[in-house]
Amino acid sequence: MIRQRSNFLIDKNGNKESNLPQQAARPREKSARSSSKMAVKSTAKVSVESGPKPSDKSADFLHINTWIFDLDNTLYPHHLNLWQQVDLRIRDYIVDFLKVTQEEAFRLQKDYYRRYGTTLRGLMEEHGLDPDKFLAMVHQIDHSPLTPNPALGAAIAGLPGRKFILTNGTRGHADAVMERIGIAEHFEDVFDIRAAELEPKPRRVVYERFLTRHRVEAARAAIFEDLARNLEVPHALGMSTVLVVPQGAQIVLREEWELAGRDATHVDHVTDDLTAFLRSIRA
Repeated sequence: MIRQRSNFLIDKNGNKESNLPQQAARPREKSARSSSKMAVKSTAKVSVESGPKPSDKSADFLHINTWIFDLDNTLYPHHLNLWQQVDLRIRDYIVDFLKVTQEEAFRLQKDYYRRYGTTLRGLMEEHGLDPDKFLAMVHQIDHSPLTPNPALGAAIAGLPGRKFILTNGTRGHADAVMERIGIAEHFEDVFDIRAAELEPKPRRVVYERFLTRHRVEAARAAIFEDLARNLEVPHALGMSTVLVVPQGAQIVLREEWELAGRDATHVDHVTDDLTAFLRSIRA
């Protein structure tokens, strides 16, 4: 996120390490863009599971036959900040669509995202936005920061049962991400924002539509997410929930509320290393 009040590094326990310099102008280059946005911590009260270790968690997943993964900041590391490209394009779209300043566009974007689940939904409900043009424009990004991750692919392949992507993004974006990482072959389907009829997570109807379409039994499903609020409904429906958090002291460009919730009762497990976690639950 950009132009926030305070910037922080987070360490593995969720502690602030240092303030980062703020940049006044809105940069265009990727490196400059990263330095101007907010890197924040979550207030963690639970341990973060990281790296290979003897597993005491495998029993928790013996009953699982369906594995559901969020896409952005879950299947690739937070610190790549790939989604920030989309974030900036959303802001530019709001400026043009509503004829407002960058500052007002930023305020509306974050307000709608927090209240509606996606900025898209807020613009649709409050301003009658045409979603087709919006989705086509904001997902035209550079996916080159992503690189093949054969270790993750092998860990996903080793999971018994069906695997799905459940994302607030588009199928086209999901396909591009999976292609770059090299994991597309392991997934049965992508349930994207259009499949959800433009309703975003964390709304309950999204998960219900997913479960119905793919005939998934919630009690035998595990879901992996980078936002704790998106795990509340799945947990209530009976799914096992895993929160994927930033690794170590990497700079992450998120608002503080996005990284909160590690100690929430609807979060069953927390990890900062998805590959190692998947390996450990099959150990």
